[in-house]
Amino acid sequence: MIRSLLIANRGEIACRVIRTARRLGIRTVAVHSDADARALHVREADESVHVGPSPARESYLLGERIIAAAKETGAEAIHPGYGFLSENADFAEAVIESGLIWVGPKPQSIRAMGLKDAAKKLMAEAGVPVTPGYLGEEQAPERLQAEADAIGYPVLIKAVAGGGGKGMRKVNASGEFAEMLASCKREAAASFGDDRVLIEKYIERPRHIEVQVFGDAHGNVVHLFERDCSLQRRHQKVIEEAPAPGMDEATRAAVCEAAVKAARAVDYVGAGTIEFIADGSQGLRADRIWFMEMNTRLQVEHPVTEEITGEDLVEWQLRVAAGETLPKRQDELAIQGHAIEARLYAEDPVNQFLPSTGRLDHFDLPRTLRIETGVEEGDRISPWYDPMIAKLVSHGPSRAWAIDELVGALEAVEVWPVRTNAAFLARAAADADFRAGEVDTGFIPSKLESLLPDPAPSEGVWNMAAAAMLAVDFGEDGEGDPWSALAGFRANAAEAARISLSHAGTTRTIEADAERPLEGVATASGGSVLVFSDGQAFAFTLPGAAGSSGAGDALDGAVQSPMPGRVIAVDVSAGTKVERGQKLVTLEAMKMEHSLTAPFAGIVTELNVAEGAQVSEGALLVRIEKGEGE
Repeated sequence: MIRSLLIANRGEIACRVIRTARRLGIRTVAVHSDADARALHVREADESVHVGPSPARESYLLGERIIAAAKETGAEAIHPGYGFLSENADFAEAVIESGLIWVGPKPQSIRAMGLKDAAKKLMAEAGVPVTPGYLGEEQAPERLQAEADAIGYPVLIKAVAGGGGKGMRKVNASGEFAEMLASCKREAAASFGDDRVLIEKYIERPRHIEVQVFGDAHGNVVHLFERDCSLQRRHQKVIEEAPAPGMDEATRAAVCEAAVKAARAVDYVGAGTIEFIADGSQGLRADRIWFMEMNTRLQVEHPVTEEITGEDLVEWQLRVAAGETLPKRQDELAIQGHAIEARLYAEDPVNQFLPSTGRLDHFDLPRTLRIETGVEEGDRISPWYDPMIAKLVSHGPSRAWAIDELVGALEAVEVWPVRTNAAFLARAAADADFRAGEVDTGFIPSKLESLLPDPAPSEGVWNMAAAAMLAVDFGEDGEGDPWSALAGFRANAAEAARISLSHAGTTRTIEADAERPLEGVATASGGSVLVFSDGQAFAFTLPGAAGSSGAGDALDGAVQSPMPGRVIAVDVSAGTKVERGQKLVTLEAMKMEHSLTAPFAGIVTELNVAEGAQVSEGALLVRIEKGEGE
């Protein structure tokens, strides 16, 4: 077995690998950038090495520094996690050539599956069914447009070197193709250094089915059954589950057999995922499921597979990398119950899902189910990396049981002042169609309005805040400070009373009634009350207290950068007349493109950025003034 391991990653996955390594008695080495100097994965590892500034391209993506750190600390092996260098064949090769153990597939397998067009050709030759589309080398926009027109709309443009939902655009009509192609190429170049694309027929009711495969250096390959990852937003998975709802045994056998065949075709060693796209319009059928791509690494959603099989996939990775055979044969693996995972992101669903950064002053996740995270209370959510802060994983004897556990946990999430998508996820998991297994990749877009939480507090939340304020003795001697006394308060006042409170510019006088049924948690300090309810957080103050002026919600027309980033497109100029919701500026930050739009109809009176500019959080980019009659 490996004795010392460097984890070439950060955050949640680094903590996950460290946990298994510690159980196996393996010494761990963490690497970190400037932004992660005091991160949880650094604190948990036995040793850590600084590898560069905060931008990933200057730290986590510098393979030579990672290898040097391993040599410097005496690590025997490198585990890449997922993302960053995990599917970089050149890095894998360099690790092996340096005399270190690479915890991953062979470099040639990564290369074979790394380019989507070549991978599809290889799979077709191996007898694995693939989706119709254009995989050609010619990349002229005119040729790509012609191919898309011939396939028939809608089509999907995908980056050849893509992954993680990036470099993908759905095109509904020929007239949209040129703009979508330019955007896709731009994002692909920024994310992968390769702007080449392929085109696929877009399936109207697609389901995203993937199969976990594992191979060893002795020629053994097994599958660990399938996962359904159909609940996605902007092609990014948000809820995943195993096994796939509605998958019968015959279809499961056919899909899993195809996945093993795909892995054998590239002499695969280690953990990998074969991704399929299924036409769910007539249920899951073996003749309506096609190969999409292979991820030559551990997946974000691997915990649901671990839960239903009882296996530790990181341990499997380490044992296979050390030259051992697979821990189990195919006939020794079986599905046990149902598991669902929700990805908790630091983002604000009611504000176009913009990422939310800052210090986690309050961070409390329910411990009734499996939690995978790379942060603790007091840590900071950085603008430099992916906004996922935790994964909540439920597992139970049935799908209904797992859903109930997950919804309850999401509704109990307490995070402040960083915003999260907990309430959004809870609504998605509680949706009647989701419960019925009626899922496809269009689920979230089609239901988005009903899944978005109300940004305004409910009557129950107002009452809880008022009851919390009244639950302490406002003594003049200062003893029994009411604000600190309320920490962890569960509203249960003895009698009704009236109190005035302010929230986001609105002041109301509330009759707090402890007999009214309340759900949630209230905490207080410094003259304010926080209420956590159904996955949301609301801040209240007494009128006149600091922060209660209400100016924060005024739409003054100032469009500011929500985070540090690079301006990749400017769609207006000074004097441009714009409509409410019209795109003004596109910002690249946290590995994604974010469109900033006009808050109302008016005129652009101030434009402070140009394409290519680097901007800081809070920088004024554009100012809009209402035009006459607006």
